[in-house]
Amino acid sequence: MADHPDVRRRRRVTLADVAQEAGVSRALVSIVMRDVAGASPATRERVLVAAKALGYRPDPRARALAGQGSKLIGVMFGVTGSFHLDLLDGLYAAAEDSGYDLILSALTRGRDEERAVQSLQDFRFDALVMLEPPTPTPLMAGEIPLVVMGWHVDHPEVDSVRTSDAHGMSLAVGHLADLGHRRIVHLDGGDTPTGQHRRDAYLAAMHERGLGDEIVVVPAGVSQLDGQRAARALLHDHDLPTAVIGYNDDVAVGALGILALHGVDIPGQVSVIGWDDNAVAQLAPFELTTVAQQPFEMARLGLERLIARINGEAVSGTDIVLEPELLVRSTTAAPPM
Repeated sequence: MADHPDVRRRRRVTLADVAQEAGVSRALVSIVMRDVAGASPATRERVLVAAKALGYRPDPRARALAGQGSKLIGVMFGVTGSFHLDLLDGLYAAAEDSGYDLILSALTRGRDEERAVQSLQDFRFDALVMLEPPTPTPLMAGEIPLVVMGWHVDHPEVDSVRTSDAHGMSLAVGHLADLGHRRIVHLDGGDTPTGQHRRDAYLAAMHERGLGDEIVVVPAGVSQLDGQRAARALLHDHDLPTAVIGYNDDVAVGALGILALHGVDIPGQVSVIGWDDNAVAQLAPFELTTVAQQPFEMARLGLERLIARINGEAVSGTDIVLEPELLVRSTTAAPPM
């Protein structure tokens, strides 16, 4: 006797369920789900409608064991920095559009890259996206299709999708210099490849503007707490700059919060620029001037490249670089006279 619909919803919907709903054989449903020849357009449509009505989802482990590919893409991500949440949103959207699912594995203080990879391998994923850790030598480089987002890896089988740090920092320093600022400080992102690239880009942009003698780099990090610590260090020196460029929006917002708490007028005394254009950049009372990245476009390009690799298609180049945009809001103005 067939299952009652309420009973069927409490367990995983199978190919047999879809076959019964569509009035076709299980083998025919399998043909449709594997997207291979052997079913007429009308039958294919009937099976897909039945599968959708029942909420059928292919079992990725069964697919992998059958040698069909899991249709799973692993994502390794960190739990610091709001921009990664935007990238994850973009990755989910791009994966859904492409018929793939994501399996996430987080990096924490007690959970390193090796452990994160091990947990993903239980799912026999087809490819890997790395949002963290920003390293020049990912563990699985060359083993599976792999794309890193936010930095560049010098490996012929690792693809990178990132924003031009050089162009973004040139926009930020140029905007401040055009307003009349000279004492422009960078709150850096540490010794990761991305942190180093943005720091180097800051140095180059300052020299381009003839401000080499004004260069100051303050160690910070990636979080609002790191930005708060960096701002306290500036206050402790009793010699505030007239402008600050944070490694990202979180660092910038953390810094301007501490500065404002200590009576520093933003932007009357100190202008502040962030990087990313995530949600915190637009929060009142300060709408942050920021170097805007394109997380959904980055995610789309990254997934597109991975799927091409999975399918064995030829690709051109391994480094996809997007140009950022400077969004001028309320945290930058001319320096005090």
